[in-house]
Amino acid sequence: MPFWLQLSCALALLACTAWTQDRSHARSMVITRYGIVATSHVQASQAGAEILARGGSAVDAAIAANAVLGVTEPMMNGIGGDLFALYWEAKTGKLYGLNASGWAPEGLTREHLMAKDVTSMPEDGIDTVTVPGAVAGWNALHERFGRLPWKNLFPPAIFYAEQGYPVPELIHAFWEDSEADLKKDEESRRVFLPGGKAPAVGEIFRNPDLAKSLRAIAGDGARAFYRGEIATAILRTSQAQGGTMAASDLAQFVPEWVEPISIKYRDWTVYELPPNGQGMAALEMLNIMETSPASPGGPLSAGELHKKIEAMKLAYADLDRYNADTRFANVPVKGLISKEYAQERSKLIDPHKANCTVAAGSPPVSDTTYLSVVDREGNIVSLIQSNYAAFGSGITVRGMGFALQNRGALFVLDPKHPNALAPRKRPFHTIIPAFMEREDQHVGFGIMGGPNQPLAHAQFVSNIADYGMNIQAALEAARFTVSPLRGCNILIESRVKGDTQETLSSMGHKLEIRREYSTEMGRGQAVLHDSRSKINYGASDPRADGVAEPELPPFDHN
Repeated sequence: MPFWLQLSCALALLACTAWTQDRSHARSMVITRYGIVATSHVQASQAGAEILARGGSAVDAAIAANAVLGVTEPMMNGIGGDLFALYWEAKTGKLYGLNASGWAPEGLTREHLMAKDVTSMPEDGIDTVTVPGAVAGWNALHERFGRLPWKNLFPPAIFYAEQGYPVPELIHAFWEDSEADLKKDEESRRVFLPGGKAPAVGEIFRNPDLAKSLRAIAGDGARAFYRGEIATAILRTSQAQGGTMAASDLAQFVPEWVEPISIKYRDWTVYELPPNGQGMAALEMLNIMETSPASPGGPLSAGELHKKIEAMKLAYADLDRYNADTRFANVPVKGLISKEYAQERSKLIDPHKANCTVAAGSPPVSDTTYLSVVDREGNIVSLIQSNYAAFGSGITVRGMGFALQNRGALFVLDPKHPNALAPRKRPFHTIIPAFMEREDQHVGFGIMGGPNQPLAHAQFVSNIADYGMNIQAALEAARFTVSPLRGCNILIESRVKGDTQETLSSMGHKLEIRREYSTEMGRGQAVLHDSRSKINYGASDPRADGVAEPELPPFDHN
């Protein structure tokens, strides 16, 4: 063969190889026959993977990883916050739901606030503190699906609290943004602002008080938190701040096992938890999106983005109107997530123009961290845990090293609203874990970030169901999110092409452009179990400091 022909063939082969290696996402999925732990912090993922390697279940690994995250991402989550989880049991194919969100103290009433001349729910401070449900949630999960002894789950978290860890990039940025709020509380300032400021990137941060709390939980279980020395410290802190928390509020709290709610989107079944979380908004949004075919122009085309933005507005209007604790209010969940209601709501979408004033419909009546784990048997945990705002209420429990959540800030004081403040009532909750499945494919996923979560879930599901992306590509794809200004204001990543941005603007959308991988779009994780091949897949969002960490096989060390 002449040299020029050999060279042409070689170049053609090289071009073909380059084409097959070209892709739109940066990271590869983690693929293994063993377990995977995907979190927003490397050390937390490693801790969970080590628990799997020692024979722990997916739940054991999730608790260990979550405990580490409470140490390493203290503004996002911790034992002072709440927890929700979905657990898929591979052997039976059954999906379990757990609501471990705490209730308002008995004494936290509208009258209590009015006596302080407070006319709307405060955003921080002691009167936003509800009973933290995270530790009770761990306990409920472990009692049902744990395998290793409880005390064996906490050594990694205790180690990092006591010995310290180098602060990563994005966590440093969140920490720095919270400096002014932390300075309002003497204990928060002492614990979380060493030297009077947030730890720098790479600086070692230690929290020996939190190590003490974790040791108490490891040794005495959830009782230490709700009836023991930690409970005593919470009550003293609340009393010193003029709060209403009582011993009975803590001691009588128990999480609730709930039945997940679901819809069919294209050929995937998508599951969320029922209210008081906002998962029903993700399902309603997907139903509205399904009323028209996916755009052939792709997930980031103007037509597809316009449809999703408008569907989001309709679902969120209903969410704001109806979401509440179902023990206190009749929330029309079945109607809101019905296909018939989606058809009705979809008629309000103008394909050429943005709607800036969306009202709730009339359905038929009838700061956060997320992690996902799959173990070698294929059991999946989809778990989300949060303080709500950064460092929650801004109040740190004296001598215990953790901040109390401010979930009560999401109550309203209008007594006619379904989410009105009431004793022992759970507030509107933003945090939602999710799960989706089709035939042999089972995916535990979640994308954190306050009101961002339902629409981020819908975008993730669409990326997989409509556009055939794998779970890593679906997490990485450019996203939009809701603006605090609402109306037609939308935040969108700069990876969306300029001509698409111009088309959306011409339709009336008011775009605020963010960087390529903005944390305002949420930080997600996902795992997938293929029940036919018995292979597991993991993905971690580049918008966070984390990783999907595989369990090490049982090597022969001799």
